[in-house]
Amino acid sequence: MVLGSGPIRIGQGVEFDYCSVQCITALKEQGYEAIIVNNNPETVSTDFDVSDKLYFEPLTREEVWNVLELEQPEGVIVQFGGQTAIKLAAAVEEAGFPILGTTVQSINDAEDREMFDELLERLHIARPRGKTVFTKEEAIVAAEELGYPVLVRPSYVLGGQGMEIAYTDRDISEYMDIVCRNKQEHPVLIDQYISGKELEVDAICDGEDMLIPGIMEHVERTGVHSGDSMSVYPPLSFDDEIIARIVEVTRALALGTNTVGLINIQFILKDRNLYIIEVNPRSSRTVPFISKVTGIPMVRLATRCCLGEKLKDMGFGTGLYKTSKVYAVKVPVFSNDKITDLEISLSPEMKSTGEVLGLSTDYEEALLKGLYASGVRNYRGTGVFISVSNNYKEEILPIAKELTRMGCKLYASVGTAQALEKDGTYAEVVGKLTQCDDINRLIRSGSVKIIINTPTKGRDSRSDGFKIRRMAVEQGATCFTSLDTAAAFVRALKLGKTDKELSLCSLKEVERINATE
Repeated sequence: MVLGSGPIRIGQGVEFDYCSVQCITALKEQGYEAIIVNNNPETVSTDFDVSDKLYFEPLTREEVWNVLELEQPEGVIVQFGGQTAIKLAAAVEEAGFPILGTTVQSINDAEDREMFDELLERLHIARPRGKTVFTKEEAIVAAEELGYPVLVRPSYVLGGQGMEIAYTDRDISEYMDIVCRNKQEHPVLIDQYISGKELEVDAICDGEDMLIPGIMEHVERTGVHSGDSMSVYPPLSFDDEIIARIVEVTRALALGTNTVGLINIQFILKDRNLYIIEVNPRSSRTVPFISKVTGIPMVRLATRCCLGEKLKDMGFGTGLYKTSKVYAVKVPVFSNDKITDLEISLSPEMKSTGEVLGLSTDYEEALLKGLYASGVRNYRGTGVFISVSNNYKEEILPIAKELTRMGCKLYASVGTAQALEKDGTYAEVVGKLTQCDDINRLIRSGSVKIIINTPTKGRDSRSDGFKIRRMAVEQGATCFTSLDTAAAFVRALKLGKTDKELSLCSLKEVERINATE
């Protein structure tokens, strides 16, 4: 029996359905009758001809127990249905049926803060310092001990739901007031926030050996949810020494957590030091992406590992798979205009509703393809409004200079315009919304089609920034809230190509290019 991921929603999308379908296919190829429990009518896993039997039931303990009692399966696979399926692992075991692949105990050890910290200490692997709390008072004390800023989040969630970066005691207090409205079964996690390069690994482990199809580098630095980050494969910024360290740590964690099947690990690279953000003993939303661009059928291999096969017997080596000669850039797609009053800025909480893929032997072209496919247009020569907080005044200078070189007319808030002027870049000053209607007029008339704005007060809907970002979305302008995304956009635009001038690169072409010496 395979447990699916249930209804598609922000944080848990069609990627997990892809994994469920691939798992069912692999089971049938191995001669098993494959049963799926899932209740989404709009996914492939619930098509009538995919599995041998479909139970269109809610993914709850009671409903799953009913199916188990009727079907009496030899085993249950939960690692391909996202957090929804993982949460039901204990209920399946309680009913007396074996979990195939990574065990319930190993899943809990990876999710449990204290157990996981013990494992990391035993393996000599660094992670941001953290604490677990249940009350507001404990949270404030923990945050002060760790030092601001800190990352606060509930346990056992997917899509970064309820995750925030807190900068003051007031932020912690407001957060805990919201979280503690309902009684918490699991603690709230508070971690030291480290700003650095983020990277991600999906690996397959058979209990003895481990295979990494590819390492993905995030364009945006830490603090942006992995589902909302642009990802690049193969990575651009890591030398052989760092890559060797990533492989070594992945192997240690895969074996240390007793993983059988898939494991997802997210890292921070800061001053050549590697830190672990989190480890998920299941499939992740990047599995379809990395499977397609590397040509390695990750889910099928992981399923066979769950059934007891070894990677070497399937004809695959261990460690890191060969690096691709083709760049693949994953770009998130948002539906911000459909969700009224949503704060659109990138944050630890996932907001994207899909993703697109750009492929090319040239990184900038792959980047441009991904951006065009996500809905960003070639805006060379348009108006750009820039308003960034003091923390980013230095960082915006080269981006603004490049935009000017490409013929864009710059508009800016008072403080940002002054910083740009000191660097020799002219921007027309635009007053605050409370003082004049200039920015409203510029966006609505189409004179400004790009907004670069870093939030200072987060989701406060009364702030100028919030209103400008919402206005941009509602009027169809492109709004960047991360300077890393804006810098990538400018780098891609420098190619000077329209979408019709970009070369075609299919997955078959990727396979052919990588096969040539």
